[in-house]
Order: sequence, then C-alpha cells, then structure tokens
Amino acid sequence: MTHWLAMGGYAAYVWPAYAVFFAVLAWDWIAPALRRRRLARELRGRIARERVRRGTRSPHAEVSA
Repeated sequence: MTHWLAMGGYAAYVWPAYAVFFAVLAWDWIAPALRRRRLARELRGRIARERVRRGTRSPHAEVSA
C-alpha cells in the first residue's frame, strides 16, 4: 500500500495533480450556482430601480376590486 501511495517515486507530482483536478471539478460545480444567484440578485435590483423610476407599485401591492 505504501508503495502505491508513493506512486513509484512520483507522488510529489501525482497527488498535487489530483488535488488540482478535484479543486477545478468542485469549482466547475459551484460556480454556476453562485453566478445564477448573483444574476438573480442583480435582476431584482434592476426591476426595483425601474419600478421606482416609473413610479409604479410592486405587483404584490395591487388589489383588484
């Protein structure tokens, strides 16, 4: 087992390569969710600013008679 973990003397190169691979893989999995959340927050802000600029109320405040 120790010989396998030593990777034939190349462990100093192999294990960091695995670490970088898994770090990139994790980032590729997390980044789209973070971006989606940021874009949704920016869009809500833009919509709110546009409503204030136009003087309209939010759709939740409208009451039909």
